[in-house]
Amino acid sequence: MIRAVENVQAMAAYTLADTGGAGMTSLAQNENAFAPSPQAIAAGKAALRAAPLYPDPDWADLRAAITGAHDLPPGDILCGAGSMELIGCLIRAFAGPGDAVLGTAYGYLFARTAAAQAGADFVAVPEPDFTVSVTLLLEAVTPATKIVFVCNPGNPTGTRLPGAELIRLRETLRDDILLIVDQAYAEFDPQDPAGVFALVARGDTAVIRTLSKAYGLAGCRVGWGLFPSGVAVQMRKLMNPNNVSGVAQAMAAAALRDPAYMRDVVVRTAALRDGAAARLRAIGLGVPHSHTNFILIPFQDAQEAAQADAALRAAGLLLRGMAGYGLPHCLRATIGPAEVMTRLCDVLQRFMEGRR
Repeated sequence: MIRAVENVQAMAAYTLADTGGAGMTSLAQNENAFAPSPQAIAAGKAALRAAPLYPDPDWADLRAAITGAHDLPPGDILCGAGSMELIGCLIRAFAGPGDAVLGTAYGYLFARTAAAQAGADFVAVPEPDFTVSVTLLLEAVTPATKIVFVCNPGNPTGTRLPGAELIRLRETLRDDILLIVDQAYAEFDPQDPAGVFALVARGDTAVIRTLSKAYGLAGCRVGWGLFPSGVAVQMRKLMNPNNVSGVAQAMAAAALRDPAYMRDVVVRTAALRDGAAARLRAIGLGVPHSHTNFILIPFQDAQEAAQADAALRAAGLLLRGMAGYGLPHCLRATIGPAEVMTRLCDVLQRFMEGRR
């Protein structure tokens, strides 16, 4: 009998959200509520002419667009088929059997999957009040710790750490521990990212971003990150060559060169998010303050969350259950168009009124 290696046999496959069927509106995958930049769409159409050719394996134009958007050195940038590719390659390159990847209780679940792929242990640190605690992370470090993974802003909580706390974390960790900062939702966080990007120059920190969220390019699968040269050399050994399609590179570069459109989308999304959160808090749901394009909705217990989920599904709305994150009493709702968010709040208001 042919058998996979032991760590692969022991792990579970990474599970994506249930996107429902016909007639369902999915608010389960944190997709953008708005279309991509018209400039990105035009660039994608033009790039189709080059479909017979392999894409640029060094992402030259996309790197230039990232450099222009963030004033970063292009030589330190790597691009991936979504940020998931970059996270997976980082963890597989720098952790293995006997090593520990230190993360947080409600951090992005794919980090656990990547640790299992590498045969490393994943250690989850509690998040009091749905927020990462640098103090608790530092207390959990052991000699086996090789990587610390922090999602900021957090997924699925939506909360965020001040940049100064991330800097404190890095400055207190051992120099032989790689710090990975996943900033998939950074465009929704008004903090100046310069201080966190500057940590990469130390040689022991990587910062990862994506164009799936604020830029509305989830279907293109484009992620990027800033990496120390010694880290990047090892990662490229594991990354697929020609990993980002030519059309995706063209659309991503054009989207980055249209920052006004992205900022407008972020402002509109935040207004819808904050309006929905305020209305849900008014009916007794303790929604944490979010710095992302989603909100976490806590209920009294897992049973009430399941009943709310059933009511939402009956109304054609599909949210993401959070049991896999150790939050069975919570649902996560992506911010959708205004009429969808109104319908979501209406359903939950009727549900909560029926519970009284």
